[in-house]
Parts: sequence; structure tokens; C-alpha cells
Amino acid sequence: MTVANRRTRLNTPSRITPGWVVLVTDDQRLPDPRAAMGRLPPGAGVILRHYGSERRQPMVREVAALARRRRLVLLVAGDWRLAAELGADGLHLPEGMARHGLLAGALGWVWRRRRLLLVACHGPMALGRARDLGADGALLSPVFPTASHPGAATIGPVRFGLWAQRARIPVIALGGMTRQRLRHLPGAVGMAAIGGLVP
Repeated sequence: MTVANRRTRLNTPSRITPGWVVLVTDDQRLPDPRAAMGRLPPGAGVILRHYGSERRQPMVREVAALARRRRLVLLVAGDWRLAAELGADGLHLPEGMARHGLLAGALGWVWRRRRLLLVACHGPMALGRARDLGADGALLSPVFPTASHPGAATIGPVRFGLWAQRARIPVIALGGMTRQRLRHLPGAVGMAAIGGLVP
């Protein structure tokens, strides 16, 4: 049985619906995400992504409590033990971790607890890997120019649409995204933004 088949057999309920909005936290651009979380609608996602931050431990419990109060979908990036400790709704894997990481513990937690699994992707091979891991969805970036990676090459709407169509899992657009751009981006089930969501 493949990883994807095993995941499907568990019948994990997905909270990824058309138009899904995801806030991605960042040590530099959004060190304290609580105010931004207060502006999100119920059901929106929050990826807690504070790698190695000394402030992470004191803050994460407050972030988790706020997510529960506001009925937000909380995912922890790269640390399934912290996700389990917080009672998070899922796990977000950076692309490098999905490619090279020791994932037995992380995937075991996701499967046993029927949690969401998202994977960061920057191209078609990574999307295929996310699908093979049984991910519920992928964050594909950067779609448009973005302040977090100035001057970086972008995917653009045409390639995004082609890659998303072939991915066979829900694809969330990241990188210079606005709600206006989401409405005209083929293949995007939702959008994510680092640091804060713009109109």
C-alpha cells in the first residue's frame, strides 16, 4: 500500500475548501501573529512558522488558544511534536523536509490523529512528492513577486494553472497573493500570505 493509499483509507476530513485563506507567520515580518489572526474569518488557516525563535515557546500556547477561540485551523511548521503538544489541526512540511526529512514520526502522528498535512512546493516534482506523501494540499510559491523574496523568479499564473491541474491535490497559491488575484488564478483552491493578508 502506498503512503497516499494509506492516507486515503483513513478518510481524514479536509478543511481545505475553495477560497481558503492561510496566514503564514514569520519571525521577521510577523513575530507576533495574534493581531493578524484576529482579522481572519472562522475556518481560515494559520501556519505557525517560527523556526528556531526563542520567542516561539512562550507565544505558541497563546496562539493555539486564540486559534481555538476563533475557530481557525492551526498548523505547525516542521515540528510534529510541538503540533501534538498544542493539539494543532495539522502539520506543514517545508519542501526540504518533505524531500530529505525523517518523516515516520510526523506522518504517523498525522495519520493516527487524522490531522491535516500541507507541504511547501516550488515546482512540479515537489508537488508530486507532496501527493505521494498523502498530503491534503500543497502551498505552491512564489506565484507573483513578493517582498519576502525580492528579485526571485516567479511561477506566474499560466505555469501555476498547469502545475496545479497536474498535481491531483488541492494547491494553495503563495507569493504576492491578493484576493483579487486569487479570483483570476486558475487551479488555486486558496491563497496564503507571509506576514499578513492583503485585500
